[in-house]
Order: sequence, then C-alpha cells, then structure tokens
Amino acid sequence: MVLKRGFFLIIGLCSLGLGILGIVLPLLPTVPFILLAAYCFARSSERLYQWLMRHPWFADALRDWQAKGAIRKSLKKKAYIVSGLSFSVSIVIVPLIWVKLLLVCLCAGLFFYLRSIPELED
Repeated sequence: MVLKRGFFLIIGLCSLGLGILGIVLPLLPTVPFILLAAYCFARSSERLYQWLMRHPWFADALRDWQAKGAIRKSLKKKAYIVSGLSFSVSIVIVPLIWVKLLLVCLCAGLFFYLRSIPELED
C-alpha cells in the first residue's frame, strides 16, 4: 500500500510540475496535467489534494470537472485564445516547414479535443 501511495504521489507531483510549466510554455498543456495531479493526489496525499482543490487558479475548474465532467465556457474560450496565440508564434518562429506542418496538425488536434469537451454556462 505504501508503494502504491508513493507511486501516485510521485506521478502527482510530476504532473503538477508539468501543469504549472504548461502555463508559460506554449506546447505543454496545463489542464490534463492538473487533472492527473488531482487524481493522483486523491489516492496518495489528502493534504496535497485539498491544497489543489482550494488553489485559486485550479479549484473552480477541478470542481466543475469532478461534478459535471465539463468546463466553463469562458475557460474554454481562454484555452482557444492562448493555445492559438502560442501555436501561431511557434509556427512563425520555427524555420523548418515540416515542423510548421506538425505544429498546425497538433493545433488542429488540440482544437478538436477542446471542442469535444462539454461546456458549462458562466
């Protein structure tokens, strides 16, 4: 049991770190890593789970996801805008055509995924 809790704790901390990095790095998603961190903390550390569920940046989105399996319309709109800007800047900066095409495909995939997530009215 201790080994299992330790595993979830390590995965949760790594996911939280990647999620926080995703706030500032264009191609690293934030939401999936924060959701994974919440899942892992719920199975390993009540204190970290409660901290994450009360955090001013993540709490509302996590509660909406837990209760309804959806995110607010305004959060989804922000995700579209920030992702679009990040991918656009990356596409302009990168000199290689094949990387530009890869970035366009990744952006399209992300937008299709975001579109599939149910919305809540604000």
